[in-house]
Order: sequence, then structure tokens, then C-alpha cells
Amino acid sequence: MSTTHDTDRGAIERWWPHLSIEGKHRLLAELTAPIDAETAAEIESITGEPAPDRLTPAEQRFVLTQIEPVD
Repeated sequence: MSTTHDTDRGAIERWWPHLSIEGKHRLLAELTAPIDAETAAEIESITGEPAPDRLTPAEQRFVLTQIEPVD
């Protein structure tokens, strides 16, 4: 996992839609916690780039918008 900022990692908009349901559930369980190794490996597989250590506040907000129902 990478400790660098957004410039060195795949944009969440790119990998979130392709993340497995299990991976999404693991992230949603604790949005502010470090990303677990299994989910990080999945993100890296999707993007070909290092996964973040944890989600930024902006990424956390993005994730929450993705689970809200739309009228």
C-alpha cells in the first residue's frame, strides 16, 4: 500500500465501480480505518497502481454518495 497522495494512486471513481461487493462492504464497515490488505490488493489489481492506505475525506464522501438511493 502507498502512503502517498492522490497523484500516485488510482482515482476512486475508476476503481470503486469495479470493486467486489465484499470489498465495498469491508470499506463501508469502517470508512476512516486503514484499508485492509485484501481490499488493497483488489484495488491494485483494478488500477495497476498502489492502493491508498486509507480513504481521504473526499473519497469517503464519494463512497457515501454511491450508496444513496436516487429518485
